[in-house]
Amino acid sequence: MRDVGPLPVYRGQFRVEQAERLLWRAGFGPRPGEAHALAKRGMREAVLSLTRPKDMRLVGPLPHLQNGAPLQPYDVWGNDVLWWLDRMVRSQAQLVERMTLSWHDWFATSNEMVDSQRLMIDQNWTMRRLCLASFPAMLTAITTDPAMQIYLSISGSTKQDPNENYGRELQELFTLGVDDGYNEQDVREHARALTGWTNTWDQATGQPVDFHFDKTLWDPGIKVIYGHRGPWNWRDSLQLVMHHPAHPRFFVTKLWSYFSAEPLSERDTRAASYLYVSTGKQIRPLVEAMLMHPTVQAGPRMVKPPIVQLAGMLRGMGRYIDTDDWAWQSSQIGQMPFYPPNVAGWDATRWLNTGTWQARFNLTADMIGQKRALDPSKNKVEANPKAMTKRALAFWGAPQISGGTLRVLHGYAQAAAVGAATADWERQQYPALAENALRALIVASPDYQTC
Repeated sequence: MRDVGPLPVYRGQFRVEQAERLLWRAGFGPRPGEAHALAKRGMREAVLSLTRPKDMRLVGPLPHLQNGAPLQPYDVWGNDVLWWLDRMVRSQAQLVERMTLSWHDWFATSNEMVDSQRLMIDQNWTMRRLCLASFPAMLTAITTDPAMQIYLSISGSTKQDPNENYGRELQELFTLGVDDGYNEQDVREHARALTGWTNTWDQATGQPVDFHFDKTLWDPGIKVIYGHRGPWNWRDSLQLVMHHPAHPRFFVTKLWSYFSAEPLSERDTRAASYLYVSTGKQIRPLVEAMLMHPTVQAGPRMVKPPIVQLAGMLRGMGRYIDTDDWAWQSSQIGQMPFYPPNVAGWDATRWLNTGTWQARFNLTADMIGQKRALDPSKNKVEANPKAMTKRALAFWGAPQISGGTLRVLHGYAQAAAVGAATADWERQQYPALAENALRALIVASPDYQTC
């Protein structure tokens, strides 16, 4: 590993297009004018402004429901989703929220089983606090987190009846990969080492409380994990897995997948692994190096995760949380926070299919809404295809689109607003209707669906 060089750094132009991609890959898309401002800082300073934010505020109107009532994230179904979506939309620390989402996928925990929005939000705060810290600190915190203790049966696993759930996923999904350098015996031995956690129950609420380690429930016997013998406990279990030789490669490969659809080269995987280990398994330096990588800056495009696009549309159009529709619609488009489909998280290769595509299009109609749509009987729009397209783009914060897409939009505007209008009333009303359609077509385009 001594001969491993650093990860390559992007040396190309850093303009609005690159700044906009960065804000989508490392956040939830730009507000109007943000990509232009970020581009002026240059690539390195742009990345560091995201990884080392000085402003952690939430800026904008407080979230509320359509009747004006405040959110009740601990108590009302869907309000937990809205609570986090509000942070995605209003937070000045965009990468912090985006990394929190990545860790939620990495350590996927679902409220379907936990059945406590309070515990899920508490876990969310833990991930946010440690999202750019060290992986050992994150793994320790998540292992002892009450929501995870319920979800993967850590609490209640005793020396008489050790549960293998967490010991298996600890290796397979969180630190090593599928069958990479361990076997079923290691799973069972980890399960024994992880015994001893328990909790009590609040009689009034019926909720689990007081999660703690009880040494009398722990198996003190000798365990053999990866050939190492000892009376290992839960802390030893985490140390052993993080010092496994397969861990660095797994870690950098999985982390990279959140920023790029194209895998790292073998050389860059070694370089990233070296950086990870040499910094004491710190997350921030690795994220910074990855965000400056040429493939992230100028490589193939990625499909935007559903909740990222939802939040980004709100940010682009200057809308905030003012309805509970976004909670159930996040499920329809394929990514409802706090409810991943299973312990492996969401499958990013399936973001777009016939069902989720239609749901994304329906989301667009609700996002624009009757209040924001142009009324052809009131809004007089000149039948100028280029001007109509420019205004439709401005509605979403003027996202960057390709010349090919722009020509298609101009062609549609010409045909719908000019070519199809024959009667006087049609010439008066069709331009407004066509501009409404342009808004929907823009966010349905491949340029907007990807970044």
